[in-house]
Amino acid sequence: MSRELLVVQRARKSFQTGKTKPLEYRIHQLKNLLRFISERQRDIAEAVKQDLGKSENGTKLFETLGLEGEINLAIEKLSEWAAPRIVEKNLLTISDEVYVQPEPLGVVLIIGAWNYPWAITLQPLVGAIAAGNAAVIKPSEVSSQSAKVMEELLPLYLDNDLYPVVTGGVSETQELLKQRFDHIFYTGGSAVGKIVMAAASCHLTPVTLELGGKSPCYIDKNCDIRVACRRITWGKFVNCGQTCIAPDFILCEASVQSQVVEEIQKCIKEFYTDNPETFEDYGRIINQRHFKRLMALMEGSTVAVGGDSDESQCYIAPTVLKDVTGDSKVMKEEIFGPLLPIITVSGTDEAIEFINRREKPLVIYVFSHDNKLIKRMIAETSSGALLANDCLVHFTVSALPFGGVGNSGMGCYHGRHSFDQLSHLRSCLIKQLKMEGVNSMRYPPHTDKKLGWARFFMLKQVNVCRLRRMALLATLAGVAAFLLKVKEVKYPNSVPRGAKVLALVSAMYYFTRL
Repeated sequence: MSRELLVVQRARKSFQTGKTKPLEYRIHQLKNLLRFISERQRDIAEAVKQDLGKSENGTKLFETLGLEGEINLAIEKLSEWAAPRIVEKNLLTISDEVYVQPEPLGVVLIIGAWNYPWAITLQPLVGAIAAGNAAVIKPSEVSSQSAKVMEELLPLYLDNDLYPVVTGGVSETQELLKQRFDHIFYTGGSAVGKIVMAAASCHLTPVTLELGGKSPCYIDKNCDIRVACRRITWGKFVNCGQTCIAPDFILCEASVQSQVVEEIQKCIKEFYTDNPETFEDYGRIINQRHFKRLMALMEGSTVAVGGDSDESQCYIAPTVLKDVTGDSKVMKEEIFGPLLPIITVSGTDEAIEFINRREKPLVIYVFSHDNKLIKRMIAETSSGALLANDCLVHFTVSALPFGGVGNSGMGCYHGRHSFDQLSHLRSCLIKQLKMEGVNSMRYPPHTDKKLGWARFFMLKQVNVCRLRRMALLATLAGVAAFLLKVKEVKYPNSVPRGAKVLALVSAMYYFTRL
């Protein structure tokens, strides 16, 4: 019996005791996770430094700060998220109790990624805990030091039966995928994503696949190119370009290409100095295999900025490539590194056509002052997200679902979306054993008259919340009218009739719009 099987069996046995159902227990575990991040900040930063060459402040900014926000939000909102959700009824169910009840799925497998080994692995865990699940955590073996620290320290804070950490490489992951889970949450590349999905299908296990792809960045020639390039430079070269939502390539008109190159070059110097190799906030490529892959992608393209490298240090300078076409080697796969190709197009029409000829990306970036152009890009393309006039920051908005579409992934998370993604939203209808006469329309024989009644009762939707508001409005209007009448009796002519009418109409309008 494999170690992975025993871990899953123990997690399921612990889940079946029902200990995760009380919200108090979930909040306790979330607070423990928050305490882990706070107390072990230095251990986390040191691990990321060894894996990716990231500075301590860089780790806080891009790994743990967002985690703290997600945990605090879940603690604050959990009672609201987990509460029954009232839905609209039809006339046939007007007297019934009808609602959606979120409930835990069971045992979730979370397979993390190496590029942000803490944020990307633990953010789904926040949703899993909040939703009342058990979760088997599989950090990426590529970021080996982070995986080791997670395995050693996380069990000191969380219930080790419910939230075990399993380390190892391909064979261990394959063994885990043979087990039956109630949901699998995978972050990584599309090739492995297909393997995960195929394995999940053996047990009809639903999956969330957070993948990636080539996220385009279109620069309108009439925008503020200096500011646009400043934001693009930041978004591209954070974490040495090893970010799933980094701008993968730039689309712009040939007339502004030189200016774009010049502005990006200035920003690289400002952000990372003349020598990024010695600058603490510029990291390293994760390993030599990825280093060699990235160096090979530059073949056939002209280096406009950067291009320096040191294989022994897994260092590649922030690099801008020009004379790139859709058939260039660097355009054949997601770059996932500090290479930024520029492809020239004739304008917005060709940019949209270029984007739509390829797989749907995780995000589309567009820089423009023209709101119509931005809206057109939204209307005529498809992607996991669209961000205008900035990069990456949509990831920080917990109210926005984060996820891909098509080849860039399926499912979403962050904030309440994590809770819903890892919950079963159970439909509930509670009817009384009364008013049986109303049900005669559904029993045989099925006559035209019964069909007519059924059509009336079943197709007429009733918004219960709106009815409640209208009842409240009627009550308030009655009270207001009574008070005005009393005042009029005591103080004749003190309240103009027009003011009375306006007050009542205003109140009615306000409450019907709620």
